[in-house]
Amino acid sequence: MDLWTYEREQWNHGFSTLCGVDEAGAGPLAGPVYAAAVILPGELDLPGLNDSKKLTAKKRDTLFDAITRTAVAYSVAAVTAEEIDQMDILNARMLAMQRAIGGLSVTPDLCLIDGNRDHGSSVSIDAPHVCLVGGDGKSASIAAASILAKVSRDRYVTDVLDREYPQYQFAKHKGYGTKLHYEMLDQYGPCPAHRRTFLKKWEARRT
Repeated sequence: MDLWTYEREQWNHGFSTLCGVDEAGAGPLAGPVYAAAVILPGELDLPGLNDSKKLTAKKRDTLFDAITRTAVAYSVAAVTAEEIDQMDILNARMLAMQRAIGGLSVTPDLCLIDGNRDHGSSVSIDAPHVCLVGGDGKSASIAAASILAKVSRDRYVTDVLDREYPQYQFAKHKGYGTKLHYEMLDQYGPCPAHRRTFLKKWEARRT
């Protein structure tokens, strides 16, 4: 599928500067949720560009470098585990995306948001936007944002959290609720990087 089809439709509607927006890390038990906003040059050829979940880590790293080198503008933002606990993950996802859009050095005419949600109970995306379900596999701009968000989060978990809290082996499971992660939780209990609201079932099992 041609990943520029959706962008062309929007250009034809008069939106010249398009920004793809996606988030990564909504599901893990620990660490921030990340989001990225990317404005690509029109019709840019990025071989292998696709939804970050369909790519190997090595391919994501290669594309991360290509995207950050060639983008008209890009921005990566995060919402911490503590903030997630304060507001819930849906609002945190929206806040991360809104922060990423706000961090762009170029103001987009229209943001292409992956998924079907543009607001939570307290946070809304207020930039001009449209939602596109499965956008990371349909839009070049959103696919690029999905890669920047995913790689940025993985690097933070590996380079920062894993070094701060080596006993949890974050580099192996990236904070997701794997068997290994739950074994480490059983052994050491939560650390400040854990999302306490995501541990209710684990805590209930312990009592």
